[in-house]
Amino acid sequence: MADIINLLPDNIANQIAAGEVIQRPASAVKELLENAVDAGATEIQLILRDAGKELVQVIDNGSGMTETDARMCFERHATSKINTIDDLFAIRTMGFRGEALASIAAVSQVELKSRRADSDLGTYIEIDNSVVKKQEPCQAQIGTSIAMKNLFFNVPARRNFLKSNAAEMRHIVDEFIRVAMSFPELQFSLNSNGQELFHLEKGSLKQRIVAILGQHYNAKLVAVKEATDYMDLNGFVGKPETSKKTRGDQFFFVNNRFIKSPYLHHAVMNAFAEMIPADSFPLYVLFIDVDPAHVDINVHPTKQEIKFDDEKLMYAFVQSAIRHALAQFSVTPALNFDLDPGISQLDAITKPFTPEDQALSVGSSIYKSFTQANQAHVIDKGSNSNLKHWKDLYEGPRPVSSGSSSFPSIPSAPHEIPAAASVIDERWQEVSSAQKVPMQVHLQYILSHIKSGFILIDQQAAHERILYERYNRALSDTPMATQQSLFPQTLHLQPADAVLVTEMLADLHALGYDLEPFGNNTFIVRGTPADIQTGNEQASIEGLLEQFKNFSHELKHNRREQLVRSIARNNAIPRGKPLSTREMQNLIDELFACTMPSVSPGGRFTYISFKLQDLERMFERGLKASFSFYLGDELRWCKLFSGCCQGVPDSKAV
Repeated sequence: MADIINLLPDNIANQIAAGEVIQRPASAVKELLENAVDAGATEIQLILRDAGKELVQVIDNGSGMTETDARMCFERHATSKINTIDDLFAIRTMGFRGEALASIAAVSQVELKSRRADSDLGTYIEIDNSVVKKQEPCQAQIGTSIAMKNLFFNVPARRNFLKSNAAEMRHIVDEFIRVAMSFPELQFSLNSNGQELFHLEKGSLKQRIVAILGQHYNAKLVAVKEATDYMDLNGFVGKPETSKKTRGDQFFFVNNRFIKSPYLHHAVMNAFAEMIPADSFPLYVLFIDVDPAHVDINVHPTKQEIKFDDEKLMYAFVQSAIRHALAQFSVTPALNFDLDPGISQLDAITKPFTPEDQALSVGSSIYKSFTQANQAHVIDKGSNSNLKHWKDLYEGPRPVSSGSSSFPSIPSAPHEIPAAASVIDERWQEVSSAQKVPMQVHLQYILSHIKSGFILIDQQAAHERILYERYNRALSDTPMATQQSLFPQTLHLQPADAVLVTEMLADLHALGYDLEPFGNNTFIVRGTPADIQTGNEQASIEGLLEQFKNFSHELKHNRREQLVRSIARNNAIPRGKPLSTREMQNLIDELFACTMPSVSPGGRFTYISFKLQDLERMFERGLKASFSFYLGDELRWCKLFSGCCQGVPDSKAV
């Protein structure tokens, strides 16, 4: 019988291995930037064309390579960082496995130029599908320039799985920011299709954070710095007001390597507990410096998932360090253990504690409350307490019977959840004008009569449904009217957000936003939809972007659907906003003119209807439950005193 197991050819094996390391252009960007950092470069340039699909080029002024090293670096598992197994547990460089360049060469066309400072000539190498096509001496600057062209040209099936240019560009910007944030002492630049998106000069960590995330963070960063024998932690966290509804401004670095750690992120969230909403995320850029022997970074090919030998210690240290930093900067209250010099001058300190004073203190009620057993929690009721009926102010009086017992709680009210097909069988026109006047309840709900009872409308969910259908019509039929600004505003965005807005410009114009790119991640806002308050343009667009990123993880919706849902939720009337009678009536009329008025785009009910017969049944059940309670209670007492109530049946029998 013939053997059937064969060794794969090198080019196929390399392509299979490349699938783990190079998943998209951003993966190649990460590997090439990290190689430039390991080479000791102080200036690093990233040049892109067609969101990295056509070209990804990294130019650095690092140490460069010899002719032999330039050829060897494209072999699988060829590395200068590991010689023995012990070296694997003392890694402080960004790369070490020798897979990056071999994987890149397996799925693209590569050109490399490199020269060392002690050489007059450099080396030029051209590789196509892992095959060296050309190698010759050349003129080159000190350092290395490597260009990856036509990614996945030899694997068209994988190229078809790449996203749009804007989506791939966002991933590239994310990887660029992570490397640039790790090394603020290095100069970085990013050029895409001839336009410079980033130019980051050397500086401090705070300067790098502000340069990347925005100038408005300059006065909203809190320094974190703690050092122990086991580990050091330093960096910055944002003040609570910088928290957002979406992730994106959270960075953890271990030994200058960006990592993803839900466990440590939970520690940061706990440190911010009760200072930010539960559904918000704080800004943080934190660097952990720890002995590599305590860390295993060889867990995942991307090296973004690592393991610690003592995760609980890391968790507690991160949490306490952030709380301490926030307390030092008066963001959270802290105990002050320093004694006020004025306290030492008080009579209680300077004068002796005489026997008369001791007897007086022992006889006081305060002393007794802390010395008598189980008395520390007792509060002296007093004869005339002003707090006697404080609870009634909030709960209201409860109905009581002629006896000493009170009614039990009435079961919760049943309500009718309307179907999408039948909005409400009694239309608004069938209700008299006197009953039609709506009323706002707790600045969140709108109560209004209908023919058979009343309905309770969630004002935010209802307005979100109205806006959603309005914006959908604008994208499919007639664009919305734009309210032109008398004085156009300049909108400065983060690079990733600027790419996002550029991708959505056509749809934003149809929705009433008049935006014009102004270069350098800046847009001119010349107009907004007519229903947005003047002067709120920037907040409206920034909120829209946050909502869009919040929806971006939902793969079941396409980009246009995500945009419509985002802008509807962002512009909907918030809970807590008072509405006039006319505004409430208009909202009700527009809601029931919608094609699906019963639910919001996110699936929440916009209203609940209550019928009169339901209310009558509620009160009847409450009365029956109360009567049954009293009867059963009386019968139970009679059984206890059987001598008084002979022959009374058991309550279960009743």
